[in-house]
Amino acid sequence: MKHMKHMDIPGFQQRRVPVADGVSLHTAVGGTGSPVVLLHGFPQTHLMWRHVAAGLAADHTVICPDLRGYGASDKPADADGSSYSKRTMAADVVALARALGHERFALAGHDRGALVAFRAGLDHPDAVTHLALLDVLPTVDMWEVLHGASAAVAFHLYLMAQPPGLPEQLIGAAPELFFGHFLDLWSRDPAAIPAAVRAVYLAACREAVPSIVADYRASAGVDVEHDLADRAAGRVLGMPVTVLQQDWGAALGYDAAAVWRAWAPDLEHRTVDCGHFMAEEAPDEVTDAIRKALAR
Repeated sequence: MKHMKHMDIPGFQQRRVPVADGVSLHTAVGGTGSPVVLLHGFPQTHLMWRHVAAGLAADHTVICPDLRGYGASDKPADADGSSYSKRTMAADVVALARALGHERFALAGHDRGALVAFRAGLDHPDAVTHLALLDVLPTVDMWEVLHGASAAVAFHLYLMAQPPGLPEQLIGAAPELFFGHFLDLWSRDPAAIPAAVRAVYLAACREAVPSIVADYRASAGVDVEHDLADRAAGRVLGMPVTVLQQDWGAALGYDAAAVWRAWAPDLEHRTVDCGHFMAEEAPDEVTDAIRKALAR
């Protein structure tokens, strides 16, 4: 992945950290102080945190991995449908923090990374001290709010939910068109993702089509099963949870804060006035929000 070597978070050290059998995560680490792990979303890499990570590093140890299946991290084959469950990916994150010397840590995630963070908070409550979740709903709730023609906005969820073969072939035939579509559609400020950064994202996604599809396919199957089991058992997030998201509730007709409150009794929910890629479009606001989240 030579294209990623010349562009990274200034002042951060690059490491490959083993987290599971045959799986290492490419990770950028910087700063000193109490640890916070930042998890990126789709269709990106840890580079999306470049502004926020630099800001938080003044008083935190900031750990920014590429998720398994993304960027320069390992991309194991998904033999049985569990390799990209959020449960498996959350276990990676706990193992990563532990390998770097942190039994307990705060966790912030955007998009796919927020789904991993949510699962880590439920599965590893003794490890995760605070959660900050950017622009998602829990997996089971996400499917439940998609109805009728308005659900077309989430066509990629349905495409990548299909059995192995078709989605990989379709996306692999025009990866820059597919992944670039979301970078364009979901941002309100195109300048927030400069051409050189966009090129890193597109190159990384082009090399990760099967694993990205496997991540999404898990969210139409095993991840829903895990969420439903937790909901039925009455499990909730015990730590302080801060959620920042666009006003999807108004667009799709649901109460986003109420959805989150069912999972997070200690909730701060904020609607932001920027595009989906808020860590790049409004980095100061996001950095401030994460700081406040960690102080709760």
